[in-house]
Amino acid sequence: MVAGRAEILRAQGFKYFVVGQRTDLPSMPTSPGTETSPLAGWKLSQPPREDKALGPRRNTAIVIVPILLVLITFLFWYQTWFGRGLSDQEMGQDLSDTTVPHKTQHALAQLSERMARGDPTVKRWYPELLALAQNKESQLRLEAAWAMGQDNHSEEFHQALRKLTDDPVPMVRWNAALALVRFGDGAAEPQLRSMLQPFTLSAPGPGTIKFRMKEEDAVRNGSIIARIRPAETNQQQDVLSPVGGTIARLLTKDGATVVAGDAVAVIDPDEGQVVESLRALYWVGQPQDLDDVERFARGAPHMSEQVRQQAEAAARAIRQRSAKGKS
Repeated sequence: MVAGRAEILRAQGFKYFVVGQRTDLPSMPTSPGTETSPLAGWKLSQPPREDKALGPRRNTAIVIVPILLVLITFLFWYQTWFGRGLSDQEMGQDLSDTTVPHKTQHALAQLSERMARGDPTVKRWYPELLALAQNKESQLRLEAAWAMGQDNHSEEFHQALRKLTDDPVPMVRWNAALALVRFGDGAAEPQLRSMLQPFTLSAPGPGTIKFRMKEEDAVRNGSIIARIRPAETNQQQDVLSPVGGTIARLLTKDGATVVAGDAVAVIDPDEGQVVESLRALYWVGQPQDLDDVERFARGAPHMSEQVRQQAEAAARAIRQRSAKGKS
């Protein structure tokens, strides 16, 4: 039959290619009543399909995970944000328990604000504040000094601040000196003057020094200026700046050998520190402060016009006070 059809088609002018018979296909039925589907002998694998139950769960996870990340980040920020209001219970807990320093710092900041507003209820925490002024953590002593300056009627605070002007950490001494000005006490005037002067940074131990910062770099309180590697060990010791400002000079060569106490860098004070000192010296400055004050009144590198004007005002006030004292 196939050959006959081919002859007919060829006679009609059709051209075609005869494909060889495939032996892998199911055969057609040869007699009536035995018809079966040509596909009866085939076994088809199931096509891949999406699990309808998995789809919604996966989509939900895609939405929830970013939300959780944002929520966790927000909660971390919110818990460490000093602007977040604390309840009285939290205040009492965080001022007495210093195992988590940033929580105590948060409580000190809020206590200082409430004291500045004249809130009489905060006096219940004055014993904790006095205790923090003697804490081993310098940052807590620093902030306690600032807070005590908000109540210049407390004689206990007055005496505690006087003691803090002998603290081994410069920033604690300076905060105490600034707070004492609110008491009308100029006993810490030498500390106010030192805030205007370059700070000499010393090596904390012996070894080979490798600087991590260079001259003219800005530094903050706690910045790593260099590292010292002792000869007998591979453990390095950080040289930290206890003040903020700008590195004016490096006093030793990179890679040199130093001993404990060697001067390694000079740091000029930053503008905020200078302004605070000049404001305080306006009230309690003495003639011996004029050289440093007038250096800024003439205009100093890296300082704004505000600093120059504040220095001029402080110098005038010091002269006027000195003239009244002589008359």
